[in-house]
Amino acid sequence: MELYCFIKNFTKRLAAMCITMDKNEWHYRRKECISMASAVQWIKITTDIFDDEKMLLIDSMSNSDEIIIIWFKLLCFAGKQNNKGVFMMNNIPYTTKMLSTIFRRNEKTVIKALKIFEEFGMIQYINGAITITNWGRHQNLDKIEANNEYMRNYMREYRKKQKAVAVGKNEDKVNGKLNGKVNINSAEEEKDIESEKSKTEDSISDETLSNLDYESIINSFNSICKSLPKVIKLTEKRKKAITEVNKLLGDITFEQLFEKVANSDFLSGRKGTWCSTFDWIVAPANTLKIIEGNYDDRKQKSKEDYSDCSKYENLTMEV
Repeated sequence: MELYCFIKNFTKRLAAMCITMDKNEWHYRRKECISMASAVQWIKITTDIFDDEKMLLIDSMSNSDEIIIIWFKLLCFAGKQNNKGVFMMNNIPYTTKMLSTIFRRNEKTVIKALKIFEEFGMIQYINGAITITNWGRHQNLDKIEANNEYMRNYMREYRKKQKAVAVGKNEDKVNGKLNGKVNINSAEEEKDIESEKSKTEDSISDETLSNLDYESIINSFNSICKSLPKVIKLTEKRKKAITEVNKLLGDITFEQLFEKVANSDFLSGRKGTWCSTFDWIVAPANTLKIIEGNYDDRKQKSKEDYSDCSKYENLTMEV
């Protein structure tokens, strides 16, 4: 009963507030709400995220649940900020203290998590600011923004045409109907042209990809990645995967891709019990990370040897 009275009174106050608004204020509030709704409301997460080797390694660590939660909080916060994966507030980088407060997590745990994410190439620091690696590429925000811009321009031009028809052709309804048919036919023609163009591009692409020497690619893998399980059978599924990967490689050859795998201690299994496989390598998401160098070995900084005091005999210190 109390909840019902609260909702009833709240609704009355809201209605009274709307009545007292002038026209300009109403439009301002409406635009403000639309602007808020147009912000990023979701982020893309692949369903096999927990099969990723980085997540598997994190899952084996102590406090793994806390670290994984912090990772997802980072992703959601990046989407909420809508700043291309860069954590900034009024041109000030977010600190670990700020993130621990926002995420409601212990600062030491946040620091530990960020260190792990940096080591695994999941984040990087640019001018002191934490950034999600390849955020825009994985979230396709540039494509969404470009599509929104296209639709805005399209609707702007469409309204201009509507206005021209209403002003210049309003006298004759028949002409208006004819113009409507012309616009529809024109749109359909444009759609047909785009469809034919797409089919042509696809046919050219398929023709090019059909020339791939799948057997040679398999042989290169078996000869270069000797520590990994050999590929015995070339299936249609593997042909399809090779075809998709070929689109990503560009100027990079399959031999260069396999050499990067062979030179990686992590991927080749020299670092532990896990090692990659051919099918894992030719999964497009994994291929992209390989060619971007996410699994390249990182050189350890050599520690300075201070045991030989003779090296420092001639050093002087100014006071």
